[in-house]
Amino acid sequence: MSELKRITHFINGEYWNQPAQSTGDVYNPALGQVIGKVDFATVELVNHAVEVATNAQLEWRNSSLAKRTQVLFAFREILNSRKEEIAKLITAEHGKVLSDALGEVTRGQEVVEFACGIPHLLKGSYSEGASTSIDVYSIRQPLGVCAIISPFNFPAMVPMWFFPIAIAAGNSVIIKPSEKDPSAINLIAEFWKAAGLPDGVFNVVHGDKVAVDRLLEHPGVSSISFVGSTPIARYIYENGTKNGKRVQALGGAKNHMLVLPDADLDLAADAAVNAGFGSAGERCMAISALVAVEPIADALIAKIAERMSGLKTGDGTAESDMGPLVTAVHRDKVASFVDAGVREGAKLVVDGRNPKVNGAAEGFWLGPTLFDQVTPAMSIYQEEIFGPVLSVLRVKSYEEGLALINRHQYGNGTAIFTNDGGAARKFQNEVLVGMVGINVPIPVPTAYYSFGGWKNSLFGDTHAHGTEGVHFFTRGKVVTSRWLDPSHGGINLGFPQNR
Repeated sequence: MSELKRITHFINGEYWNQPAQSTGDVYNPALGQVIGKVDFATVELVNHAVEVATNAQLEWRNSSLAKRTQVLFAFREILNSRKEEIAKLITAEHGKVLSDALGEVTRGQEVVEFACGIPHLLKGSYSEGASTSIDVYSIRQPLGVCAIISPFNFPAMVPMWFFPIAIAAGNSVIIKPSEKDPSAINLIAEFWKAAGLPDGVFNVVHGDKVAVDRLLEHPGVSSISFVGSTPIARYIYENGTKNGKRVQALGGAKNHMLVLPDADLDLAADAAVNAGFGSAGERCMAISALVAVEPIADALIAKIAERMSGLKTGDGTAESDMGPLVTAVHRDKVASFVDAGVREGAKLVVDGRNPKVNGAAEGFWLGPTLFDQVTPAMSIYQEEIFGPVLSVLRVKSYEEGLALINRHQYGNGTAIFTNDGGAARKFQNEVLVGMVGINVPIPVPTAYYSFGGWKNSLFGDTHAHGTEGVHFFTRGKVVTSRWLDPSHGGINLGFPQNR
């Protein structure tokens, strides 16, 4: 057996060269084998990273917008030319198929390109002569050290929702990636160094709860950005804000797709399969609950099942449509939801628990799974499964379907499929969900809009990237200015008045 690769911290422009007190296993999910060991940070190491980032930020914040933009453009060019390398690391450690991994990097690159416009995004306002000889203007300034705690399902794209804007705005960054697939962010750190970013502005600290808790507590960390499950998002938000930090914590999802009787059923079936089983359903924007307004359910389910029969599950480096789940533990958890659905009385139309796969038998496999006759009381509807399980619920009307969606605890993304413009407009106005697709199953906004849900899908007031992202990573300041002319003089103890 070949020697396992070591994945370690990247601090102050170089890899950490001291031995780790504890490590974690990194698997290739398609092989079911350990391929690396990732170092876990101690409290002391996190303290060191914060100190490095603090010192680097003091210089970086004073660099000109022109200099920052040059670095961002250089980073964008390196990322674009070498994104296939990142995609291969993602496939090796996460399991998603190579084309999906490459698409992830490309979507993250869009935020880098958005951040390249930081001179325009940081423009304030100016009011000349607000009062006699007094001007008032606003500016936006960086926060300081910004921590990012990112999930396993998008090891490149999700961090790129945050760090390009944070860095462009003059902050320094510490990223704590998922310990399940940590290599991609290390390569990205190398890209930043090659682009000319000063050492210490972009740092990677690997670890577990010890590292997370220290980032939440450390007085030198100004903000926390997090994406993950709702229980952890709530924990991050409560503990981060308790320690005086600005926090954006994006949580879980149960995304509904409402299909009206007038919809194009072939388009809807394609969308349900693509959005339900892409990346093995390990997406916070995956469609996991299809709400069919009768009388179309039977026809729609038949079309979905037909398309599912042609899906190939296997190694992401081979000819496959869907890869494995990220770990054996997660695969078993998702399979337990399938078991629960059967016990609770849902109709199992397609069973993915024993799939035929193009890959090693030891891989963490679970095939696409389809349930019909699901009711709101069932656990497969109530919980975020985060796997390739699509549940179909039948309703009698648009109003019943809308009420079903609005009652759910999650409000991340949703979609409606219809050819009725009035119904679509009514839906976008009435649905209590943060991101809405109209005949689009995964409504992930482009980089210049902001990403984020409602209800238990978001803790904090600010969404990711777009204008809200710029505001999150900066603080507003208003300056009132008067430059005196030679004729000024005299004392007036009265209350100042606007004139």
